[in-house]
Amino acid sequence: MANIFKTRIVQVGNSQGIRLPKAMIELTGIKENIEIEVRDNQIVITAASKARVGWSEAFAQMVSDGDELAALTVTDTWDEAEWVW
Repeated sequence: MANIFKTRIVQVGNSQGIRLPKAMIELTGIKENIEIEVRDNQIVITAASKARVGWSEAFAQMVSDGDELAALTVTDTWDEAEWVW
């Protein structure tokens, strides 16, 4: 059974927004960042995907497929000391 909540569109500065009931957010398990899209006349809110998810596997597949650029590994001290993932 669907959990249906009603709310209204409110003015937020020069924009419009909605307030989601706390109970609705708790049902989703979403804690931080979200992605919002319009799909078939509906607003769909989902947990934001993490940056670079799947990149290692994608590059490994590119290397095994013979992609020469993906096979290059260039690092320097900046990569090791300064870069934060």
